[in-house]
Amino acid sequence: MNDFFKKNRLIIALVPLILCIIYIYCMYVKLANSPQKPLSQKLPSVERGSVVDRNGKPLAVQTNFYHFGVTPKLIKNREFFAQTVSPILDLDVEETLARITLNKDSSFMYIKKKITQNEYDELEKVVESNSFSNFCRFDRIPGRVYPFHSLASQLIGYMGDDGKGLSGIEYSQQDILSPEVSDFSLDTVYGKNIFLTIDANLQYKLEKIAKDAMASTQAESMMLIAADSRNGEILSYISLPETDLNHYPEASREEMLDRPARNDYEPGSVFKIFTTASYIDTGAITQDTLFLCDGEYTKTTNLGEKIRITCLDHHGWITAREALKYSCNDALAQMSDFLGTEEFLRCIRNLGFGERTGIELPAEARGMIKNQDDVYWSARTKPTMSIGQELTVTALQMVQGATAIANGGVPVKLTVIHKTTDKDGNTEYLHEAEYKDRVLKKATADYILSCMETTATSGTGTRANLGDISIGVKTGTAQMADRVNGGYSTTDFLSNCMAIFPVEDPQIILYIVIEKAKGETYAGRIVAPVIAQAADEIIDYLGMNREGAASLEHSGKFSIGRTLTPELTDTVPDFMGLPKSAIIPLLTNKRGIDLILEGEGWVTSQNPEAGTPLTENMSIELTFE
Repeated sequence: MNDFFKKNRLIIALVPLILCIIYIYCMYVKLANSPQKPLSQKLPSVERGSVVDRNGKPLAVQTNFYHFGVTPKLIKNREFFAQTVSPILDLDVEETLARITLNKDSSFMYIKKKITQNEYDELEKVVESNSFSNFCRFDRIPGRVYPFHSLASQLIGYMGDDGKGLSGIEYSQQDILSPEVSDFSLDTVYGKNIFLTIDANLQYKLEKIAKDAMASTQAESMMLIAADSRNGEILSYISLPETDLNHYPEASREEMLDRPARNDYEPGSVFKIFTTASYIDTGAITQDTLFLCDGEYTKTTNLGEKIRITCLDHHGWITAREALKYSCNDALAQMSDFLGTEEFLRCIRNLGFGERTGIELPAEARGMIKNQDDVYWSARTKPTMSIGQELTVTALQMVQGATAIANGGVPVKLTVIHKTTDKDGNTEYLHEAEYKDRVLKKATADYILSCMETTATSGTGTRANLGDISIGVKTGTAQMADRVNGGYSTTDFLSNCMAIFPVEDPQIILYIVIEKAKGETYAGRIVAPVIAQAADEIIDYLGMNREGAASLEHSGKFSIGRTLTPELTDTVPDFMGLPKSAIIPLLTNKRGIDLILEGEGWVTSQNPEAGTPLTENMSIELTFE
């Protein structure tokens, strides 16, 4: 060993070691004298923007919730703790105690998630006064309040506990409402406010009509879209059944489903307005071309394939106008023989079918338009597509296709966003109509619209006729696919109707779909009357001129006294006669009072009545008209 530790060897080994120690010491001194940097920097908070209707009525408003959790193994007196906090959280004492006992050795568990600000304020005082702080924790999370509950629920969508949108506009416009941040120098980042195109008052009125229709027909679901044909803005967007957005996690899949955007289906005879437009526009037929309807369309191909499409009646010699008026399957199938397949498919696709509309909603379906090389294409396909079968569409595609007819052959892109503003109300985006390339000659679009008016006055859509305002309609009843046994169901039908009005100056497109009605399913009987009722409501609400309507002169000036928001003190206030705008500020009250608002306008009834002692977590129901 002594021979091994020679002087030269020790010098060679020690010099690098000494140099390494000197380097480490120098770096230590340098770091010790450097200004200390924080280990991590907290990102600025984000204030999520609101979702409001086109007039600024709040539909989704930012608020805060709290998750209340504990460390069970640190709780010394579990019984006392459960008895103290359970009443505040509206929980069963025994159930709370059982959960804590079951997790007595756990490091953490939540007692209740998403407690309100009022529950948090009261609970925080109890935690402090009873020295529960060492084992209790509050996790603040961003939340939403939806003042109108289920109104336009699938359109508005829902925000989850993590501050991310899960559906609807809340999901598709996440980056606008709550932008991602990386700048540590900011205190708070504010999202943009989104003004939807819908009018909350009109939406409420049409939802009531839709719900009544759904109840009277015992239907499983229903869709209603009302759009301004001139700029593509959707004024009402209805998908039933709907869900209360304040209790979204409890909703069923059917209540969450955004049918107008995501459901594709065979539209049946309503689609005839588009196929007839294609035949007329290409010159395959003229307005005077005659077709003989003998009750069925039959054809045998040169390969021996037999085609048979039945009609509901024997209409005799008819033109395209009469074919639409009577919804004649035989004549429409005959028309398909006059136009080549590729040209036919091109016309249908030009109208927007088989492609997403590009509206600002998530998971929009494309629908299905077959190609000739499709494995399911047959000699029967084109005449069947001519009457609205062997293809699928969405309600949004149907409305966008109708804009081409309403706008003289030029479709307009649909939208549900009217504008966006910053936190100070400055407009950052304002929607302008986005017109697409012309897909029909103006003469063709005008002719189809006049045929739809004929259908309303003397055809299958007479129950949609308004009388004092011109309206064009087309009804359709389609057998739905039997997804269990294949083929078409003999009991399930989809009944729908398209309307455009006024005919001489098209402004509104109204489209209604009723699915799986019980009993009567014929669209001319169950959907056309709903079209008339909804159109009446739209016309009156928008102030459209009616023939023979009384008129009067007014200076245009009137005064409205200032309306103050009532205070929630010891007793229930007198809400009678107050406008909804005066009640909205109370939705985020700090006493836990649950205000249930039904309708629009001014308060006509309240429960409980004014003067009733006000208690924590009380529910007050207000009806507006």
